[in-house]
Amino acid sequence: MSTKIVYCLAMLCLCLTVATAQQKVTGKVTDAATGTALEGITVRVKLSSSGTLTNKSGEYTIEAKGSDILEVSAIGFTPQAIAVNGRSVVDVKLVSAVSELNQIVLVGSRGTGRARTETAVPVDVIPIAQAALPTAKTDLTAVLNMAAPSLNYNKQSGSDGADMIDLATLRGLGPDQTLVLVNGKRRHQTAFVAVYGTRGRGNSGTDLNAIPEAAIDRVEILRDGASAQYGSDAIAGVINIILKKDVNHLNVTAGYAGYYDHKYNTWFGRKQSEYQYGVPIDGNTGTLGLSYGLPLGKNGGFLNFSGNFLMQGKTYRQNLNTDLNSKDGLPVNSVRRGAGDGSRVNGGGMINLEVPLGTGRTSLYAFGGYNYKSSDAFAYSRSFAGHPDRFPTDADGKLIFFKDIMYAVPGDTIFDPHIQTHVSDVSAAVGVKGEFGEGWTWDVSNTLGRNNFHFFGDKTFNASLGAKTPTHFDDGGFSFLQNTTNVTFTKAINTLNLAFGAEYRYERYSIYAGEEASYTNYDPSFNKATGSQGFPGYRPSDEVAANRGNIAGYVDAEWDVTKKWLIGAAVRAENYSDFGFTTNYKLATRYKITNDFNIRASVSTGFRAPSLQQINYSSQYTNVQGGTISEVKIAPNYNAITRAAGIPDLKQEKSINASLGFTWKPSPVLTLTIDGYYVKVKDRIVLSGQFSASDTTLDAEVYNTLNSLHIDNAQFFANAVNTTNYGVDLVVDYNKRWGNQHFRGLFTGNIQHMNIDQINVPAKLNDSYVHRQSFFSDREQRFVKASAPPVKMGLNLEYGINKISFGSHLTYFGQISLFGYGYSGDLAGTGINPIVELDEGGKTVPELFVYKGKVVTDVYASYKFNRHINWFIGVDNLFNVHPDLGYVKGAKLSAFDGEAGGAWDPVQMGVNGMRLFTRVVLDF
Repeated sequence: MSTKIVYCLAMLCLCLTVATAQQKVTGKVTDAATGTALEGITVRVKLSSSGTLTNKSGEYTIEAKGSDILEVSAIGFTPQAIAVNGRSVVDVKLVSAVSELNQIVLVGSRGTGRARTETAVPVDVIPIAQAALPTAKTDLTAVLNMAAPSLNYNKQSGSDGADMIDLATLRGLGPDQTLVLVNGKRRHQTAFVAVYGTRGRGNSGTDLNAIPEAAIDRVEILRDGASAQYGSDAIAGVINIILKKDVNHLNVTAGYAGYYDHKYNTWFGRKQSEYQYGVPIDGNTGTLGLSYGLPLGKNGGFLNFSGNFLMQGKTYRQNLNTDLNSKDGLPVNSVRRGAGDGSRVNGGGMINLEVPLGTGRTSLYAFGGYNYKSSDAFAYSRSFAGHPDRFPTDADGKLIFFKDIMYAVPGDTIFDPHIQTHVSDVSAAVGVKGEFGEGWTWDVSNTLGRNNFHFFGDKTFNASLGAKTPTHFDDGGFSFLQNTTNVTFTKAINTLNLAFGAEYRYERYSIYAGEEASYTNYDPSFNKATGSQGFPGYRPSDEVAANRGNIAGYVDAEWDVTKKWLIGAAVRAENYSDFGFTTNYKLATRYKITNDFNIRASVSTGFRAPSLQQINYSSQYTNVQGGTISEVKIAPNYNAITRAAGIPDLKQEKSINASLGFTWKPSPVLTLTIDGYYVKVKDRIVLSGQFSASDTTLDAEVYNTLNSLHIDNAQFFANAVNTTNYGVDLVVDYNKRWGNQHFRGLFTGNIQHMNIDQINVPAKLNDSYVHRQSFFSDREQRFVKASAPPVKMGLNLEYGINKISFGSHLTYFGQISLFGYGYSGDLAGTGINPIVELDEGGKTVPELFVYKGKVVTDVYASYKFNRHINWFIGVDNLFNVHPDLGYVKGAKLSAFDGEAGGAWDPVQMGVNGMRLFTRVVLDF
């Protein structure tokens, strides 16, 4: 017996020696798809500082214990963790993440996920590191705009908060018709609702930029209606943001970007003494991002925490050519002398955690974070010569000059009010998931989010207070809270995956008033303007605290009928406390003609509940149309003027969605997908046009109620429009590696069109052409149609050899056209049949701004010094391309009548021009 014990102890010691002793481990790293040897791949021992790179033959040698784990990683490949298990030779096959051909996507299915090319509906998978590093773009929305075929957004400027929230659209629909998830859980919307600016007017949406890029592993974009699966807002599709899970990996990214626009930057025209200006390279931006993960427990638990910080300066853009005899010469822009992007500071952090409990069949998970933004943007200019009532004056009507705010221009005194915005965003999700029985899984979670939007007026006045006016005002703001509790059960039954569950969601929206001086008129004669200039504060009469709840139940199933044929179906019923019950359905299918060629199709119904923001938003603001400054009241759904006008309670938008497409993989390095779509939406909620208190032809009740408000114009939200969108998305992805070289070509395209099928004018406002147009004019219709260009195409090309890579990104934005407000005629300034008089006089023409299609070229290079340091440098918009100037040919004297008051509307590629950037990435 003693001999056996000694023998066992000796064997145990031998095993321990083998497991703990350092030994040489060699191996070869190859591309799993092509078998090509990969050079420069990082191989390191987990939980140690030991590491190396593969040579030109893909081979490596490293010192490791028999019990160690090797971590193998490189940009463009899915990282792997491989146990040594006492071996001296460990070969590795890396799967390309750049081509995304075999990535498993989670959105659109409640099963374990499917390869991207084998889903029944189109899904884009965008690795954030790959998309964001080789570009000057510093916001998630801007990065996705470049990477996804049918996602579009345009940067707003000084549009009463729209410059802080980048509202993106999918397939040309509204920003609030796309649902955003984080780790598969519903993300709350912003409290903001767009009332000004060319994009998403009357819509709210989700602030993607409140999620730190450093926290994101990848973004999945489901381009198909999914209300039956996920609920409200998923008419156009779903954006699912997947957070990082890696551990023992520190990533630090530091970058700089700045605009060098030698054509329109007002610094180059500063001698004109007409405009605000900055420096030759403006919009200077510094960014810092970091992420790190810690292992938790012994069963694969993790805690990943990430953060981003951004500081960006203002940009200043005007057309500096004032020679009216030259092609693009325009008069001095007296409407808005401080035009361009506002400055901003943005900082936030996020965590992502998961810990297996007990035997590992149950896990606790949590994620969430905090983000804070502040901005400072110019409002429209105030002219003493044109509107002395906007300026503080003494008892004799003489101007009281504030030297730090006002400034002189030829023949006038000007000040440009500043709109400052402070936005805080907090989110927290916690859940427990696990397994039970045979093949059952369950998931119970609660997700809370809150967004607060606070406005301030700075370097401005309440003119009715004269010399006593403050120059900084608290204008009040609004907040939105959403809490979602969800439970889901899934069961795999042979080739059928069944899921069902329930959800309860609570929402609260509030508006809080600003300080008294921000909205009050202290002039008994009312000859002076009311409140703070630029952005009058919210009034006590605007204040609201509204809430609602909804409960939902859903069933979702996927059935592999055969190895080639997949069918998916979903049904969802929801009941809202404020507008009632809705039921939606979806059916999707995919058939494999061959192993490399799939046909897919879907049909579904959808809905979007009217947001609490749209139902309850109330404000009074200063607007500039056709050179006329007026006070406008946006009346909530329950307001007296809204009721007098016959506007009913807001109800849900309803949709019918259909898609048909195919995926083809003719070779291991090439994939082609084409998907056509059709989306018909009934009762879209929009913000109406403005009704004038001086219009005596209005219904008597409407006229009297409107005048009792003592404002110039009123507008409101309504289920006003029925639309049909149809189009096609195209993606061609080629990715090849050979030896120490790689080449990637990625082409994305979207061709789309929108029809406005019907405008639902209330009976009281349907009595004349003018009133119908006031409700939703041709001008407003063009803005809805211009949510996305009719054609958008992108081509990414990248070639790399050894440690250096070169790339370019070309984006084509198709032509769009917009109306101005109209300077001429009886309806000047209303946007109804907008016309302008030609400079030669006598003849009027439609005020139509045509922004022709253009290509924007981005270029970059990167150099990998070693496995820890990677450097990127490049230029976005290399050729300094801008939209065409927004004026009517032959009517230059009527320029600057667009939505932003500048030389262009904020369309297509934006107005800031060439942008230089550099970025350093540290990986440890």
